[in-house]
Amino acid sequence: MTRRALEPDEATLEPISVRISTAVRITGICRSTIYELIGDGTIETMKIGRSTFILYPSLKRLFERS
Repeated sequence: MTRRALEPDEATLEPISVRISTAVRITGICRSTIYELIGDGTIETMKIGRSTFILYPSLKRLFERS
């Protein structure tokens, strides 16, 4: 499989959501803390099938108010 170059618009797009493992990687917050933040409603999620997705704007707000 070859990788194609991203179009300029694609390079600036933010994701709609990320998986928990990605949130852990990009924020540096440990997995258990992510789940605590989900549990207390600080981070908004969406469940699709068996997968849990964190809404990206919710994740960004976490750091904007810190």
